[in-house]
Amino acid sequence: MIEVHNLRKTFGNSKQLVTAVDDVSFSAPDGKITALLGPNGAGKSTTLRVLYTVIIPTQGRALIDGIDTALDPLGVRERLGALPHNAGIYERLSARENVRYFGRLNGLKGAELEDRIEALVQQLDMQKFIDRQAKGYSQGQKMKTALARALIHEPKNVVLDEPTNGLDVMATRALRDIINGLKDAGKCVLFSSHIMQEVASLCDDLVIIAGGQVRARGSADEIREQTGCDDLEDAFVAALGLTDDDDSLDVANQQVRTAQAPFPDDGATL
Repeated sequence: MIEVHNLRKTFGNSKQLVTAVDDVSFSAPDGKITALLGPNGAGKSTTLRVLYTVIIPTQGRALIDGIDTALDPLGVRERLGALPHNAGIYERLSARENVRYFGRLNGLKGAELEDRIEALVQQLDMQKFIDRQAKGYSQGQKMKTALARALIHEPKNVVLDEPTNGLDVMATRALRDIINGLKDAGKCVLFSSHIMQEVASLCDDLVIIAGGQVRARGSADEIREQTGCDDLEDAFVAALGLTDDDDSLDVANQQVRTAQAPFPDDGATL
């Protein structure tokens, strides 16, 4: 389970202070998919970076299975798999070598490590490229390799920062099946997005964030009820507190709509 309590993160100094996250609180339970939904620059990635211990919050706490990310980052990393935004892989290594390296970093070795790699190859359908050098991989193949690295130590919690960014239709469909599989395995899945279609299709709970603050949270139906909007996109805009006369409404709508990619109902593999 992931818990965030009154999180605040600022950057800069007293002369030029930027508040990226301001008093954010939410929880993401096990066995569910929770989305951080918001326009670009809302504070989603900063919140996730606190969760996977890349940065320390200015105020507040973030807990992974009750462990404070600032006080025990190593304990958090044992329980958390992270797929950062635009996660890179080592292109001179094969996918297998990339995953094996991260497995060793997480204390795995020998037959246990190799068995775990083989299980991920099957789970993520990586058989066709697992032993090929990563240079020249498609975006979908890179995503699967990075995700396998994040899952190698069998974490109970998985954080995905805009995982469908840059993926084509087939890779996006395959990723949705993978995320649903993580949920079915009882894991806590938290991912950020500004694509309404994938959020509506995948998520049990939503946390709408803008300007570094939580504007609404709950299921899609609950957020529609809170805002009085039948359409989830309209509910999103209403939760941001924008109106038809607000110049930033066009910006928010453009970020949501132009970022949308097809997210079909049927599963597929690469």
